Amino acid sequence: MRGWAASGDALTAPAVARNRDAILAVLRRVLPERGTVLEVASGSGEHAAYFAAELGAARPGLRWQPSDPEPAARRSVDAHATGHPAIAPALALDAAAPDWPAAAADAVLCINMIHIAPWAACLGLMAGAGRLLPPGAPLVLYGPFREEDRHTAPSNAAFDADLRARDPAWGVRDREAVTAAAAARGLAFAERIALPANNLCLVYRRAAG
Repeated sequence: MRGWAASGDALTAPAVARNRDAILAVLRRVLPERGTVLEVASGSGEHAAYFAAELGAARPGLRWQPSDPEPAARRSVDAHATGHPAIAPALALDAAAPDWPAAAADAVLCINMIHIAPWAACLGLMAGAGRLLPPGAPLVLYGPFREEDRHTAPSNAAFDADLRARDPAWGVRDREAVTAAAAARGLAFAERIALPANNLCLVYRRAAG
């Protein structure tokens, strides 16, 4: 959990405070009124706690299901979820795995994962969302992306170089490649939303049939 602060089991990721309101504005528009939001790669768990608190009054029928493959992250998620009855205990879920410990979801949310993971994790995310989501339900991604074979800002290019130096399997992904992977697994591209700090929210929806 590089660069994160800890207070007991609860971890704090500085980026959360900077991006949570911009992401929340998108979620207010695209999430269903009720059902289960499966968050893949929940990290510290701060996003789930914040979104559950902010959306709870308007959408009391929403249940949040966080997940992460790392035990320390799951402990942090559960620590931040204390006092939030709409947040279920974190699942041990590896996006790249062929089977997920979740039977269904009405929305899937994934924040800042696919660039800090092998490409197989992105493919697994698309496959899992394609299996779990009902027709029309959203998959929401947030993070930096390349577009038209180039970075959207010099800072993203530098970030990409740092990621690849840390692990050659990591790196900022091409939006077009992500969208093609989604389409191959039954997820239709629905929306691109530009957010602060040269990040995007990409919304896909499960195709009918």
